[in-house]
Amino acid sequence: MSDSRTPPGPPASGAPVLVGVDGSAHGTRALEWALGAATALGAPLIVAHVRPEGVPAPGRGLSPGTGAPRPDPVLDAARALVEERGAAVPVRCTSLDGSVTDALPAAARGCRLLVTGARGRGGFASLLLGSTSRSLAATAPCPLVVVPHEARTAVPGTEAGAGRVLLGLHPEETPDEVVEFAFEAARLRGVPLEAVTVLRLPAVPAALLVAPVPVLQVPGPLPEEDDSELMLRETEREQEARLRPFAERWPEVELRPVVAPGDAAGRLVDGSRDAALLVVGRHHRHRFGSLLIGSVAHAVLHHAHCPVAVVPPVPEA
Repeated sequence: MSDSRTPPGPPASGAPVLVGVDGSAHGTRALEWALGAATALGAPLIVAHVRPEGVPAPGRGLSPGTGAPRPDPVLDAARALVEERGAAVPVRCTSLDGSVTDALPAAARGCRLLVTGARGRGGFASLLLGSTSRSLAATAPCPLVVVPHEARTAVPGTEAGAGRVLLGLHPEETPDEVVEFAFEAARLRGVPLEAVTVLRLPAVPAALLVAPVPVLQVPGPLPEEDDSELMLRETEREQEARLRPFAERWPEVELRPVVAPGDAAGRLVDGSRDAALLVVGRHHRHRFGSLLIGSVAHAVLHHAHCPVAVVPPVPEA
């Protein structure tokens, strides 16, 4: 394992996986997940610790009277964990300056993945998602994977679909790069991909009120085909057409399309209980040009039981 004192860039051998650690249990879970992901991808792993603002980073100052770089206990612990687990890919550690929300996105340029825990040190233990992870979800230049804390991490069972990859799909709005990420994640894991499209159906009209005078009561209309069924069938056709070219590119991936009425975020959170990974697109562009996390991405980041991958769109030219 090598050690670096400068912000990481993509190695010549390929784009790395970058994981942020901070000495917390959440950071440790993120590191373990990132090590497994880097191994599956055959990608180098970069372990980054952003020193608190105002604290000199290792290599930026010398310990008094020793001439040695200042120690970084967080990186030392991370390094020990990696050595204990064993690494089949190159691993290097780096210390960064500045705020986490600025330093990690800058370091993640050119990376294949940025991985972080749901929360870091400090804050309220009852919070499911820390402000840092929430900010990174809106600004990371590459796919961000947020690893949930232990209390809500899914434990895949033996039933069909356990350990699958879940994709939240809007046939018209989800960018290609989100769908590609989900198919590739399923291929690497050798698990099925469940593409979930949820639509809100119109409210059922209230029953015809009975007139107070029976003789004035108007007969109801003749039964017609349920509009809800028509909408579901049309959405199934749209979803099939959207996924067809990706299924042809990844024929080895077992695709399980799902179209259902209801709430998209709720359906995905429920499905995450026995999933390996949940993939969603990141945001919508505000009319003033700023980037916003979409409502579904926001909800699943807070409540999903498995790691969530938030995939950004390709930057506009």
